[in-house]
Formats: sequence, structure tokens, C-alpha cells
Amino acid sequence: MIELKALNKAFGTVKAVDGVSFTARNGEITGLLGPNGAGKTTTLRMLYTLMKPDSGQVLVDGIDAAVDPIAVRRRLGVLPDARGLYKRLTSRENIEYFGRLQGMDEATIAARIDGLCQALDMGEIIDRRTDGFSQGQRVKTAIARALIHDPKNCILDEPTNGLDVMATRAMRDFLRHLKAEGRCVLFSSHIMQEVGALCDRIVVIAHGHVVADASPDELREQAGTSNLEDAFVKVIGSAEGLAA
Repeated sequence: MIELKALNKAFGTVKAVDGVSFTARNGEITGLLGPNGAGKTTTLRMLYTLMKPDSGQVLVDGIDAAVDPIAVRRRLGVLPDARGLYKRLTSRENIEYFGRLQGMDEATIAARIDGLCQALDMGEIIDRRTDGFSQGQRVKTAIARALIHDPKNCILDEPTNGLDVMATRAMRDFLRHLKAEGRCVLFSSHIMQEVGALCDRIVVIAHGHVVADASPDELREQAGTSNLEDAFVKVIGSAEGLAA
């Protein structure tokens, strides 16, 4: 489980994150939404310990990220917005490298790669150099790399960005598989159809604040609309009105 409590982060006079609090629970998919510049990326970077908050608290499975960041990292599987593959290495070598960074033994790494290769349908690419990979192939490799150490908490930033229809459907099925395993899944997306189909809860951030934290049905009801995209726009519009 992931808990964010009153996170704050400023860059000079700009307050990027202002009192953000929410919980992403085990066995659920939580969507993190917001317009560009809302503070989502900064929030995620503080969550996976790439950036320190000015104040507030990040807890992962009850562990305070400020007290024991290494233990928190071991409990997180992170797919960042920049996939960051080593182009001269094969897909397998990229994944193996991260397994070794996590302190895993070679036999466990091999077994985990076999399982992830099957789950993500990577048989044709696992021993190919990643240079020249399609967007979908890069995303599959990056997700397998993020999950090599079998983390219980998964943070995925735009996991279907740039994927074709079939790859997107396969990725959605994989996210549901992670949920069925009882993992905590937190992902950001701009695709409302995807959010509505996958998410148990939706957290909307605007102007550095959480302006909504509800199930898709509750969000539509609060906004008085049957369309999730319309509900999102209405919630953001109301937040902008208050900010003005």
C-alpha cells in the first residue's frame, strides 16, 4: 500500500505540489490524473524517492521513504515516463542488470525473466538488442525490468503511451493481472477510456492540489455527468475557478 500525506514541494516561488494526500491500496488500480503542469510528475518522483519533499510523508507498506529510502525502493516497481533502456543490451540483459542491482541471485533472475517473458509475450524480443525496438517493445522491456524483483507496489507512468490497439489491450490485461495478484497499482494516464476501464479509484490533481479522490462512478455522480471525460473537465474547471 502507498500512502501520501500532505506532500509539499516548491521550486523557488512556484509551489508544484501543495498538500497532496491520497492512498493507493493493495488489490486495486488507482489512477493519477491531471492536466499538464498539475504536479503529477513531481508527486510521482517524490513517491519513488527521486526527489525529496519539502514537507509531508511518503509511506510504502508502512515504511517512511525519508527514514529508509532503500527499503521503499525495494518495494516499488517503477515505469517512469522516460523508459531509459540500454540500447546496446538485449532485452534480457537490461532486465538481468536491474535484477542484479536489486541483489537477486542469477537463478532467481532467470526464473523471474521466464515468467515475465511469458506474461508480457516477449518471446520474440527477449534476446534482441533493444536498439531499434518499437515503442511497445520498449515498454514491455521496461515493465519487465521494473517488476524483476517481484515488488508489491507498481507505479506506471503512461504505460500505454504510443502503443497500438493490440499492444494496448494486452497491457490492460497485464495491469488487471497485477491487480488480481493483490498488488498495489498506481498509474497515470490521459486516456479516459483506459482510466474508466481499469481504475478502482481516481485521484485528480490540479494546481498542486488533490481536487478529487473517488471511484469512476462517484466522480461522474459528483460532476453530474455520465461521461468520465466530461466529469474530469468539470472537476478541473472548478479547481481553476477556485484558484483564480
